[in-house]
Amino acid sequence: MTGASFPQTRPRRLRQTPALRGLARETDLLPRHLVLPAFVREGIAEPAPISSMPGVVQHTIESLRRTAATAAEAGVSGLMLFGVPAVRDAVGSGADDPDGILNVATAAVAAEVGDALVVQTDLCLDEFTDHGHCGVLDARGAIDNDATLERYTAMALAQARAGSALLGLSGMMDGQVDAIRRALDAEGFTDVLLLGYAAKYASAFYGPFREAVDSQLQGDRRTYQLDPGNRREGVREAVIDEAEGADVVMVKPAMAFLDVLREVRDAVSVPVWAYQVSGEYAMIEAAAGHGWIDRRAAILESLLSIRRAGADAVLTYAAIEAAGWIRAGR
Repeated sequence: MTGASFPQTRPRRLRQTPALRGLARETDLLPRHLVLPAFVREGIAEPAPISSMPGVVQHTIESLRRTAATAAEAGVSGLMLFGVPAVRDAVGSGADDPDGILNVATAAVAAEVGDALVVQTDLCLDEFTDHGHCGVLDARGAIDNDATLERYTAMALAQARAGSALLGLSGMMDGQVDAIRRALDAEGFTDVLLLGYAAKYASAFYGPFREAVDSQLQGDRRTYQLDPGNRREGVREAVIDEAEGADVVMVKPAMAFLDVLREVRDAVSVPVWAYQVSGEYAMIEAAAGHGWIDRRAAILESLLSIRRAGADAVLTYAAIEAAGWIRAGR
């Protein structure tokens, strides 16, 4: 109304005390929002530190069991397992071997924690192949999508039999969710969940992960991972994965693709997770190690930003520490 006067609006009034800030807070970060990725390596007697990821190790099965129990006690919701085998071949035979490192470790962790956290397994061939690619190669050295799907379904069944509750389909093959869902259902594993790595980008931030899994990759994965310049394609892949039966979809990496994360959250009805990948973790550790940033504050702020952008859960190597800080109210 012309000429009307109104009291001055002061949004700052809501920020005066911790209690007021808590009441006004739009996004929470809780231990239950976190999933811990972990590496287990065949043939080592003690945990092996990963130089590019301070505080992260390649586990033995026993140290992995202890870490899983610690994560459950901290209130972390899940543990995503990656296997590092002693022997690799062209088709990743160790991936579906019941005695392979990932499947043996999965059974050990499932026995250790039961339902206290969600035991999850990475379903991809890259850790198990001698060429480091996520699939089977044809005679020209290119990825054979359909031959790879056959390996994925065998791997899915092996992981389900080992006790994995959720399979992380990270290979970025066309039709992988549908093929694996059909294979699991046919064998009676109807309750095993599928996490579709729908928007997984060909990113520079995976570097430390390559050390963590002793990757044999020569070249790159740009023929099957997404171009970092493509936002709409990431959303389209998420919609496809949901239609094929994914119970959860993933955006990876997280911090460099928060715009994609927000659009994926708006486009699908299933839960959306995001992965704070090795390079993102390592950047914070490096800056904090030089005294340039407050490590704890930066980790918590980075995780909160991923939640704020739309992630229902976040995979992060800092999960146990972050859960402890949150519980302590720091």
